[in-house]
Amino acid sequence: MNVFVNVSWRRTASLGKINDARSYSSNVSRLKILFFGTDNFSLPSLKVIHRNWKQGRTVGGLEVVTSFKAAKNPVKQFSVMEGIPVSDWQTYRPNENFDLGVVVSFGHLIQEEIINSFNRGMLNVHASLLPQLRGAAPIVHAIANGNRQTGISIMRIEPKRFDIGAILLQSTVDIPRDMLMPQLHDDLAQLGADCLMKCIENLDFYNGQAVQQDGLKATYAPKIDRNFAEIRWNHHTALQIYDLYRSLYSLAPLKTWFCGEAIKLFEITYSHDQRNAEKRIDKVPGCIEYSRQTKKLLVWCCDGFCIEVLQLSVGGKKMLTAQDFHNGFLSKVAYSRRVFG
Repeated sequence: MNVFVNVSWRRTASLGKINDARSYSSNVSRLKILFFGTDNFSLPSLKVIHRNWKQGRTVGGLEVVTSFKAAKNPVKQFSVMEGIPVSDWQTYRPNENFDLGVVVSFGHLIQEEIINSFNRGMLNVHASLLPQLRGAAPIVHAIANGNRQTGISIMRIEPKRFDIGAILLQSTVDIPRDMLMPQLHDDLAQLGADCLMKCIENLDFYNGQAVQQDGLKATYAPKIDRNFAEIRWNHHTALQIYDLYRSLYSLAPLKTWFCGEAIKLFEITYSHDQRNAEKRIDKVPGCIEYSRQTKKLLVWCCDGFCIEVLQLSVGGKKMLTAQDFHNGFLSKVAYSRRVFG
């Protein structure tokens, strides 16, 4: 369940309190907004702003700044389709034609000159409960860390550093233990759009309630590098490997080695019920067994529990089922060599 939080009080805001906020902005002139975004996380926020503009409500004007480098840029495509003026980030120069800047998954540090050009400031939609998970990949890190909750923060943009501004509004969501990254991404993108529009429609109210972040409580979610997907069998528990898989689902397969060949794991499962079973401390981390009953590979981890592998590839070649891998590779080597790592 989504819970909107007035961060200055650190308690759940009632629906009545949110509705009361509308009186703060009822007489404010319509806002001309410049939107900065690039991807599918940005798009729901752009769409709600565009809808508000077309309905003649709070938004009185809308233009977009995005990167023209990406071949498939959904923000640019939507802007062109809807007739929204769009500028390339590489050539954009600040002006004073806009009241409010909005940044959603933009990926570039906004210069101070641009920030100062907006008389109502700039807002950012960030996919975490700041100051937790500052950085470029909060959704991936939230799942990889095994977090059971995350959320959205609407914050002010400050110059020179990412994700440090005062928080206007936060909303919390649960992360079900089998949720994959794309679903959480889409849920947070829509929630972020809804939170953003609440702030835009009641800007004076939420600005007045904004709370500075406590930097001492900050955690970080840096950009994902090529080593992030590598399994360390002697260090990762079965649940940690499963969480890593969920966090990178649709982005990258998990990586390991078998008899000198690069292995990519495309589909794995984890039985939460095995926590009630006896640990297999006799199993070497990375040890592989094939279950003829389930047609899955059982791979034992450093905590004595296992993950189950359904699909994988060897040496960058075509995807194999667990049965294919057993018949073509695993069964042909000695038991002592049936180990990932």
